[in-house]
Amino acid sequence: MEDKDREKIYSKRVKAGKRTYFFDVRSTRSNDYYLTITESRRFPQGDGFAYEKHKMFLYKEDFDKFVDALQNTVDHIKTELMPNIDFSQYAVREESEDFSGSDLKWE
Repeated sequence: MEDKDREKIYSKRVKAGKRTYFFDVRSTRSNDYYLTITESRRFPQGDGFAYEKHKMFLYKEDFDKFVDALQNTVDHIKTELMPNIDFSQYAVREESEDFSGSDLKWE
């Protein structure tokens, strides 16, 4: 298997207005796995659009700590800072995993 074929194992896209988040599982040459989280923001440029990307790498030894911290932070916002907000209003149906129609281009 070539490095390119083995590199991306799984991908999940979350569209959020002008931002799109990509959660990609990738492998190393030694068949270890890590997560990349990419935020892509679209903004007007000339006659079209340009994209600004920010990427995080999350390694297996930090998965549980990261998920716990994220969940605790979101819970704090929902229960302590914004208890009167119905967050279910922001729920949207699952989007297709098919990226063929996406206008986002990755190298």
